[in-house]
Amino acid sequence: MPEVRQWLEARHVVNYQPQLAEDAGALRRAVYKTQALLVTPKVAVTRELLDFAPRLKVVAGLFEEIDNIDLEGCRDRGIRLIQPANAPVRATAEYLLGGLLMLLRRGFGVPLGGFRRPDIRLGRELGDSVIGILGLTPAAHALAKMLAPLGARLIGYEPALHRSAAIWEILRIQPVGLPELMAQSDAVSLQMLYASRYAGFINEGALMHCKPGQAWVSVSRSALFEPQALASALRDGRIDTCLLDGAEEGFGAEGSPLHGLNNLIVTPRVAAHTHEARLRAHWYLVDRLHEASLDAVAMPGAVSGAPAPSP
Repeated sequence: MPEVRQWLEARHVVNYQPQLAEDAGALRRAVYKTQALLVTPKVAVTRELLDFAPRLKVVAGLFEEIDNIDLEGCRDRGIRLIQPANAPVRATAEYLLGGLLMLLRRGFGVPLGGFRRPDIRLGRELGDSVIGILGLTPAAHALAKMLAPLGARLIGYEPALHRSAAIWEILRIQPVGLPELMAQSDAVSLQMLYASRYAGFINEGALMHCKPGQAWVSVSRSALFEPQALASALRDGRIDTCLLDGAEEGFGAEGSPLHGLNNLIVTPRVAAHTHEARLRAHWYLVDRLHEASLDAVAMPGAVSGAPAPSP
């Protein structure tokens, strides 16, 4: 972002080097005297790269996804990880809201899935619908505040949160069990945090309770779904259309039970990618790096440099 770079240039000697993101050898040479490294998902922060950065103190990830960063390697070297955790919250909530509005009007899902001349189908209005909030992440908080004024009735389930927690009432979400959420919801918004223990969490046991014709919008890891169970629900009408933002490799590929399903729509992790979210992320990270009073900062694909000398 030019305005962020200008702010940094007023306080640091900045060298803009976007080519570092594509040249592993040049990146290794550039980080030798670096104390902070800001990376996009294109840059793999491996143990090998860390070995070339003996002075590295901070790694900053521009996006929420940090699969490209060796967290254990950073921890072993005492390297601090910085993420702009709240920067994409509103953007993600708006994606979920847009998906719900679109899929409840049932004529949208089919052409997006590949059919050019679908039958006109009767949709629903959001203000007269029950929306299931599955996972109470910050994006869910923002989404609930957008949905309530539109008249939707909100019910929710979060496996890591008790029904008696005050936040349910604050957000005007009625806490229910997972089977009740499936059975009552006209549409489900999924934004659960992923952990290995939740792999396949959305399985046949959960989806057997689906209200017929349900719409699903998800910004969570696709590993939360058991592919065969989701495919069965999409085929028999329990789920009318499912919109996923991002999927692990092979999730809907040839050989997967989900391959070729026109009512499964996958977008390439676009939910958090807005100009405003990116600007918030840049400002947050640059401010944290500047506060750290580091001697040298490398930013592959963005900016790199060191503090400007004192006048």
